[in-house]
Parts: sequence; structure tokens; C-alpha cells
Amino acid sequence: MTAADERAPRPRALRDRRARRPHPADDGVVPDQRHPATDEPVWFTYTVAADTIVWSEGLRVLLGRPPAGNQISQQVLARYVHRDDHARALAAITRTWTGRESVRTTVRLMRADGGWFDVDCRLEPTTGPDGGVTGVRGTLRDVSARERARREVDRLSRRGETVLASVIERDPATGLLNRARFADEVDRALRRGGGALLVMRVQPDRGMAERGEGHEGMPGQRRMADGHDGTAGEVGTPERHAELLHRAARVLEGLVRPEDLLGRVGPHEIAVLLAGVSWTLARRQAQLFVEALRAHPFVLPDAWLRARAWAGLVRFQPGAEAGSHDLLIDAEHAWRQGREADRPLTPVPHPVPPRDRQGTYRDRVADALGTDRFSLVAQPIVELQTNAVARYELLLRVLDETGGPQSPIQVLDTAERLDAVYDIDLWVVERAMQLAAERDDLCLQINLSGRSVGDPRLTAEVETLIKRYGVNPEQLTFEITETALIGNLSEARHFADRVRDLGCELALDDFGSGYASFRYLRLLPIDLVKIDGEYIVNLVDNPQDQVLVRALVQVCQAYGIHTVAEFVQDEPTLRMLREFGVDYVQGYLVGRPEPVDALRPPPRVRRSKRR
Repeated sequence: MTAADERAPRPRALRDRRARRPHPADDGVVPDQRHPATDEPVWFTYTVAADTIVWSEGLRVLLGRPPAGNQISQQVLARYVHRDDHARALAAITRTWTGRESVRTTVRLMRADGGWFDVDCRLEPTTGPDGGVTGVRGTLRDVSARERARREVDRLSRRGETVLASVIERDPATGLLNRARFADEVDRALRRGGGALLVMRVQPDRGMAERGEGHEGMPGQRRMADGHDGTAGEVGTPERHAELLHRAARVLEGLVRPEDLLGRVGPHEIAVLLAGVSWTLARRQAQLFVEALRAHPFVLPDAWLRARAWAGLVRFQPGAEAGSHDLLIDAEHAWRQGREADRPLTPVPHPVPPRDRQGTYRDRVADALGTDRFSLVAQPIVELQTNAVARYELLLRVLDETGGPQSPIQVLDTAERLDAVYDIDLWVVERAMQLAAERDDLCLQINLSGRSVGDPRLTAEVETLIKRYGVNPEQLTFEITETALIGNLSEARHFADRVRDLGCELALDDFGSGYASFRYLRLLPIDLVKIDGEYIVNLVDNPQDQVLVRALVQVCQAYGIHTVAEFVQDEPTLRMLREFGVDYVQGYLVGRPEPVDALRPPPRVRRSKRR
């Protein structure tokens, strides 16, 4: 076909047929949609010469406000097409025009009342006598029901991808329920009836640990791990403790009833929930578990050993005041008593009274503080603008009575529940002041619990310590852990206002994972927000986390707050956080926690005078 033929007028028969039935079904064209109230066809035409759009009466009724006369095309697109569909509508029109072909698309049109509806639109070019394109004709069909159903399917699919398959979180080392989820199951058992809770401390027996160099489980030339060949202390490594606990869990799984539940409730502790059992049976079962662990030879990849185990067993009954965390604390205290008396099992027939429980735990905290079982490590925080370390966060580390590592999260959580965390926080604050006084070039971030921030004693203590050690307040940033509910908001606001008046800054930790993130941004004069690492670790591969982190950064920018991203472990994540506008990053990529002594100035060496 020549160019002249392409521009030639269409045959009259074709024009007449289209005039009689604009969109015949047998041509594969969507038939005119007729509005049910007016029975009018729904269409529009655009004429290039006048740059105007003409509407059918049916479309005017669907839009809810019949336009006065013809509308200029750009105005129509901006006013009646949903803003998110502008690009799609323009692309369809352009393709119809330039390709001289029929194009289908689905867009949303806006009604006069601000609502919108979905339409399938078929666009066709109109031509003049010379065959050139003179405009576009569109035929519409309301498909709101279909599109609503499609969007709901998409929404449910996205929700399924972003929601955890289960809230039952398991400990990665043992495969057992973690402490928080195990406590949830204990609470459920309390509501259903009585039973017992067993907590067992499991650790290597140094006197019975041997190292093998032959086949696993069949040691060849063996030597004592605590012997005189330089391997002393090897039994106590964290890796070996974790491996021992993993294998102990497998032993217990072979002994418990199907209805019993196992959980890892501490670095060296395994708990068993014995729901619905009598006290006599619970004691018998607990004795069996402890004896089995003590008698079992544990074969590790490079050694075999025996385990030492102590257990605390607490009975619970329906309607008791003690909750899951109270029972765990009582059982843990019981195994400690058993260890001191060298007694494998310590039964507790009734939960400890609240005041006694609180007093016992406060004594433990005081003993730990007095015997240097608390220590601090410092992790660097890098400013992305300068790529330099701008500050250090001070993190708590805890040792148990035997010198083994203890979970600081568990210790602080229990201390908060029993109102014993203030002394720990004050200890951390004073150690931070000492370090700041020694290194006036360091900026330090100090974690405080929500309960301590709401304690009226804290403000005066901070002021006293700043004066005592002569610290520049601008070196200090106090972090409020947002996962803990602030006990007294009025006192917390007083503390925040006062430390900022002194020159300190205020940060909100674990933002996005706690009780009232956005509310705290309005209630407290926050200078810095730390985005919870849960949203950072898989940021590059998780589009939903990307949307959330970008939004959190934008919110903080609007409020005049700096942002820190935690748990940054690789370069792609770092690059993405730069693009999002994050101010600081923290994580293993930029620096691991190190003892604070590494930050202290080296001691001066005195030179003796020569005589």
C-alpha cells in the first residue's frame, strides 16, 4: 500500500457501518457501556484541530458532574484521570496516535465527589478525508467490581509475603522455642489449668571432658581438655556451650511427652513446660530429665564430655497471681540454689511471693555490680557524610556467677519487671562519665531503660555525675530503649528537657519495634532515631522493608531528627541507606563491639631520674 493509498478516504460502506454501530462485537471491540439510569452510551472523542474532548451523556453522568461545554484535553486528563494513571493514559493515547492502531487500557476516573471508578478503555484513531489521524475516540466500560477483586487478591498476596508465617520464634542454635515465645506458652497453660515449669542449667563437666583425635564418638589418643597440655578452658568456649545445649535438647526431646514443650530460656538453660500434670509426676519427670543429662556422654565434633545439670521446678495452679515471667524467675533462682548446695533438683511447690522475688533479684544485681560481672563494650557509629566514626554506643555485657556469658537482654528484661534496673542504668551512666572525662574527644551513646527514664531520681544523678567528672555534656547522648514502655511520661519529659538544657542529646532506640514510636517523637525532644535492625538486615532483598525504612527516614527528616540504621552488614545495604538519606550507620560492616578499655588513653610511663 502506498502512502497515497494509506491517506485515501475510507469506503462509504465502512463509514456508514461504523456510524450505525460504532463498536461491533464481531470486530473484537468492547461494546458501548450504557449507564443504567440514562441508558446512554459511554464514550468520548478528541479532536486535534480544536484540541477539545466531546463527552457522551452517559460518561457525564458517570463522572457525576457534566462538564460545561467542551473541555481542553490537558485539563481533562489532570482533572478526571487518577493521578497515578496519568502516565498510562498518555502512553495509550500516544500509541494509538502514532501507531494508528486500536489500544486497550484500564484506568481510574475521578468522580465529582472525590471517589473514583475503574474503566476498560478502547482507544481508536479517527482519520480525515486524506487518511491522516485527526483525533481519538474512546469507548469505556465500568469494571470497578473486577478491578476491586483483583486489587484484593494482590493485597492478600503481598500481605502473605510480608507477614511472618508464624509468631513462634525458635532459637537458631537448638531449634527450641526462644524465651519470649516459651513464656507465651506458659501463659496459655496458666489459663487452661495447673502444671509445673522446669528450668535446667546445663554446662560441661570440666573433670569429665576429653578431646578426641580419632573418629567422632570413638576417641583415639585422648587427652583431658583441662589437662596439662595447654588446652585448659577449651571446654568453656561459647561455641562448645552452644553445641552442648543443642545436643542436650535432642536428648530431652526423646524423653518428654508429646504434649510437653521445650524452650531455650537462657545461654545455658533449657526449660520444659509440664502442663496438666500432678506435682508428684512433675517431680518424677524432672528427676528423670536431670539424671539423663548427667549420665549421657555428649559427643561433639572434636571432643566428648559429660554434662553437669541443675534444675528448678515450680508448680503452678489456675488463678495464681504469678505469670510466666515470674515462674521462670522462680525456677531459675531454684536451680541456682541447687547448684550452691550441689543438689540436682530443687522443687518449689508454690510460686515465690512478689516481694521476696523482687528482693532476691535485687540482691543478685547488687552482687553482680559489686563483683565486676557487668562490663561495657563500645561499638562505633559512622556518619555517612564524612565516612568517619562520629560516636560510640556503650553496650552492656554480663557474666553469671561462674564467669560464663549471660544474656544482657534477659537480665535487663527481668530487672525491669522486678523494678531493679535503675541501679544497673546508674552503673552504666557513671562508667560512661568516667570514660568521657578521660577522652574529651569521644561522643558516647548511653542506653537507658524506659523505667529508669521515668524515675525522678535519674535527672539529679546525671547532673551530679556530670559535675563530679567534669564532663562536657555535648559528648553524651542518652538512648531510650523504645521496646520498653516508659513508666512515667511526665518524669521522662522532665528528664529529656533537663539533659537537653545541659547540652546532651536524646535518642530513641529500636525505632519501629516497640510500643509508641511515632507518639514518642511528638512527646519527647528526640534528636536521633535508631531504626531497628530487623528492617535493615534484609533491606536490599525486601521491597517492603525498603518502603518502610524510606518512610521512617522521611518522617524523621520532617521532624528535624537524625537517623541511624542498625545491623548494617554489607556494602549494598550501606549504598541503599545512603540513597534513602540515613545520617549514620552502625553494624559489623563498620565496626564490631570492643571493650571500652581500647578507647582509654594509654597510661603514662614514668621515667626514673638518673643519678
